[in-house]
Amino acid sequence: MLKNWFKIFLYQIKNNKLFTALNILGLSMGIAGLVFAILYWNDEHSYNVWNPEKEKVFQVLNNVSEGTYWNTNVAPLENHLKNFPELESHCFLNNWYFNEILEYNGKKTLLNGILDAQSTFFSYFPFEFIQGDPISAIKDDTSIALSEATAQNLFGTSNALGKQLRYSGRTMVVRGVYRIPGKSSFAPLAVTSIIDGRIANESKNENWGNFSFGLLVKLKDPTKTQAVIDKIEDLFYENSIKKWAKKEGISPEEYIKKNGRNKVILEPLSKARLYAVSDSYPEGRGNYQFLMIMMGLSILILFLSIVNYINLATANAIKRAKEVGVRKIIGATKKNIITQFIFEATLITSFALLLALVIVELSLPFYNDFLGKQLVIQESLFYIQLLAIFCVVILVAGIFPAFYVANFETLKVLKGNFGRSKSGVWLRNGMLVLQFAIASFFIIGSYIVHEQVKFMSTKEIGFQGDQVLDIYYRRPDHDDPKIIFNRYHMLKQELLKIKGVEEVSTGAFSFGNNSSSSSSFTYNGIAIQGQNMAVDFELLDMMKIKMLEGRNFNPQISSDTINSMMINETALKQMNEKNPIGKVVDWNDEKLKIIGVVKDFHLYGPQAEIPPMAFFHFKTIDWMSYNLNRVYIKVQAENMEETVTAIEKFWTSKVNTDYPFEYDFVDKNYARTYQTYVKQRNLFSLLNIVVILIAVFGLFALASYSIERRMKEIAIRKTLGAETKTLLKELSRQYIMFCVIGFLIALFPVYYLLGKWLENFAFRIEISILPFIIGFVVLLILTLLIVLSKAYQATRIDVLNYLKYE
Repeated sequence: MLKNWFKIFLYQIKNNKLFTALNILGLSMGIAGLVFAILYWNDEHSYNVWNPEKEKVFQVLNNVSEGTYWNTNVAPLENHLKNFPELESHCFLNNWYFNEILEYNGKKTLLNGILDAQSTFFSYFPFEFIQGDPISAIKDDTSIALSEATAQNLFGTSNALGKQLRYSGRTMVVRGVYRIPGKSSFAPLAVTSIIDGRIANESKNENWGNFSFGLLVKLKDPTKTQAVIDKIEDLFYENSIKKWAKKEGISPEEYIKKNGRNKVILEPLSKARLYAVSDSYPEGRGNYQFLMIMMGLSILILFLSIVNYINLATANAIKRAKEVGVRKIIGATKKNIITQFIFEATLITSFALLLALVIVELSLPFYNDFLGKQLVIQESLFYIQLLAIFCVVILVAGIFPAFYVANFETLKVLKGNFGRSKSGVWLRNGMLVLQFAIASFFIIGSYIVHEQVKFMSTKEIGFQGDQVLDIYYRRPDHDDPKIIFNRYHMLKQELLKIKGVEEVSTGAFSFGNNSSSSSSFTYNGIAIQGQNMAVDFELLDMMKIKMLEGRNFNPQISSDTINSMMINETALKQMNEKNPIGKVVDWNDEKLKIIGVVKDFHLYGPQAEIPPMAFFHFKTIDWMSYNLNRVYIKVQAENMEETVTAIEKFWTSKVNTDYPFEYDFVDKNYARTYQTYVKQRNLFSLLNIVVILIAVFGLFALASYSIERRMKEIAIRKTLGAETKTLLKELSRQYIMFCVIGFLIALFPVYYLLGKWLENFAFRIEISILPFIIGFVVLLILTLLIVLSKAYQATRIDVLNYLKYE
């Protein structure tokens, strides 16, 4: 029986090459899209799955103001957390990596991923130790643990334990080598425990306003998070709010009303990758919305391809009506017919799946580049998911055509005609309408996404970063901020001597990234949480950042480096002051006079809100020199390559001799801030093409099916004198109606969902009527092109071939 079915299947392929090709191609495109989405989904959900402590480990975050979350904490908490009965332990650490040089036997290796953490770190991330043990691996500030790859790079195959390294001016002893079992929010190449000294100094000073350290806590009972939150918030109340309120001569309640209150959040490690409220881990956080968009659109496209398959299968069924009738006459049951057609659907789906895997394999390098990942097809979970997709496609795509064909009325089909239920017609037409709706959604949505990304890329950002180099500067490790700034100043004078260099300046922030610190300042009882924007004199002019009123810092005016500051427009609005020039604000217990208002510019990217900013010179707030790690150089457009080469030569020989020269142009670096949304636009555009192709396949199938059924009617109309244009109008009318209905169905989903997507942007376009008009026109043109071309072929028939039967 199977052999017979297989022969019939091959015969049908031979005689319906186009329909078969469209079936396989449509299904393979849908399956491939979902496979890509699943690979991305699996990778994002694999973070920390291996970690047995993931449900007990929490990161302590601070909600310091509305929409502002800090992933750092104050060191004095160290003295109190050890007394919390709810906690098993705690771990202060840097939630970022150092990029430093390790030296062994004269060989220097730059390591991009060194973590500094307290000795309890490996109980939070129990990596597999292949040498040493997690308890003693970072027991003191002279110990270092290395990843397996780092140890092999430094020592080859020899035992690493006990080896001495030079790191950041100190000698470190290797006391452990570990292997990371899977994707992890912390995946350092080396771990040290130098942080204890800094924690001790900060704790001794009882500085409850200096949020500098990441903090992990491990709870004995993960359900007791609120008790821990309440206790930490009470500590802040007792040690900061009460103290600062007393200093201002007001009650704690008045202080809270005036300045707000820090709210503590305990974020579980198990949700750190996709559900984090801030980017709190060095391995970054995933884009949950983008992940859901990809998964949702991929499922939608697979569903569309299945609908397309059903339409193609039912359109081709008319040619097999007599075959089914004959099989029934010679004894085939309805069950036999259904099983046969499901068997054929299984073969088609198998071919489509194989083609989909070929598409995925060939496209995976481009997909990895698109996501910035290294996805591979090898996990057992993936093959289970692939099998599930295979079964679902067969069930959904195979059953309806099989039942449809099995219900043909034997006598009628043998006479050259067959009956069909109205429910079958409505279902098939409904599928076509759904295809139109999905195609409308993608066409309109793609246009809106494109316009938003275009708006971001062309929006006035408030500064000009072309021809400005952003160079990463490793400042000297010195306790005196004056020495740090003076060294930068000498560096600046030398750089200005290089041919092609126009200006040199610095700022304690990075365009397109962030400001290194934030502090609250008050004016007339109003507290403003501002970004600390320490700058050198020339920076604002170099970047073409304009003044709204007042003046910029002037090296000729001594007070500009003593007690002067500037604010931006956003800060001015929050101050509620019409004439800010000359007004004095309280900034961290210092009285600073406002000399100017800087026009707002986009520091984080055009998609983000512009925060309040407080500008001052490095000498005014000297400790900001600890954050001096960027040097900005404006170079001439002529001979730029030679100028950059000269800067690099100077930098590697005089500034950071042991480190590579790291730079980028400010405008290019800034463009990366909305690169995620550029990728979303490209993804939407690519999927839009796929959807249109699949929809075209389905429309072609239904048009072929419908017109094939009406060939005798067309022949009669032509015999009675109907003109070609009349026939074309009559044949295309229902498809235009389906197009309109599908478009109307898509209106609300596309408006609502794209509106939600636009809420990601502080600055966004308004959804106008234009995308909907364009979407409808494009859909209508595609419909008419396909239907009219097929209908025109039908009007060219020889009427005798369809009338002589009767």
